Amino acid sequence: MSLAPEIQAYLKRLEALNLPQVWQAPVDVIRRNTQSRVATSGPVEAIYEISNRFIPGPTADLPIRIYRPISASNAPAIVYFHGGGWVLNFLDIYDASLARLANQSGATIISVNYQKAPEHPFPIPFDDCYATLLWVIANATELNIDPRKIGVAGDSAGANLASGVAIKARDEKIALAFQLLIYPCNDRNFETESYIKNATGYGLSTQAMQWFWDQYLQGSQHDTNPYAVPMCAGSFSGVAPAIIITAQYDPLISDGEKYAALLERDDVSVIYTEYAGMIHGFFTNMAVTPTAREAIDAVAVEITKLTQ
Repeated sequence: MSLAPEIQAYLKRLEALNLPQVWQAPVDVIRRNTQSRVATSGPVEAIYEISNRFIPGPTADLPIRIYRPISASNAPAIVYFHGGGWVLNFLDIYDASLARLANQSGATIISVNYQKAPEHPFPIPFDDCYATLLWVIANATELNIDPRKIGVAGDSAGANLASGVAIKARDEKIALAFQLLIYPCNDRNFETESYIKNATGYGLSTQAMQWFWDQYLQGSQHDTNPYAVPMCAGSFSGVAPAIIITAQYDPLISDGEKYAALLERDDVSVIYTEYAGMIHGFFTNMAVTPTAREAIDAVAVEITKLTQ
């Protein structure tokens, strides 16, 4: 399938802004340029409660945002790690998509604004995310959630973090209900089919991903650490069931395909969906494409099944 018409129009509007590429400007400038993404995420639908607080992290207090769709106790929970190449983005960008996901799934969502590279490279963002999971488990009663029905989720770099957290949870004998991985970047190999085929012209570029990885890992010393590069885990046996979302015109689609295959090889349940005509980032852009809402609702159905 060719690019969806609304995605073609979106890419033209993006090009007309003439913004610098991530490697062409100071990090603070690139971060300011992401402010416009709030508009493309769409309006925030009504939800029972959205609240903000800080929780203690390993090296700093961490801002979290909690989306509660219902007032009842023992709800499922999703610990969400946002994308942005471990460098960019902030919680507001995700309000619309996470409010809808909470409403549709009946799950309370806890989204964390982890510390960012390059100021805070690996393992700091990962440690922040894992600490958030542990905090949610420890505070399940206060949060009115069922500790047996907690899953992790993320998009792009956030899916990388969710994958790593799911592996560490397995290693630490913490049972998770699921892992939701939305166009994960789980390998540092830039010679895959999609990194070559979708290198430019579709929003996220291969060169941008190389730059993001460089900011996060800052050398090659972590390239075989599965918490940083989940694809290199020796075994995936025992990790949480996975829901994996990819986009046809994303440089990362090969990562998602391969990760799904590796999980299935080790007898991990996988629900894999590729969205035709879509690009990286579509899932949170409800003001850009109706497919975002369709994907969120489909994911919610699967989460409901896994947390019954």
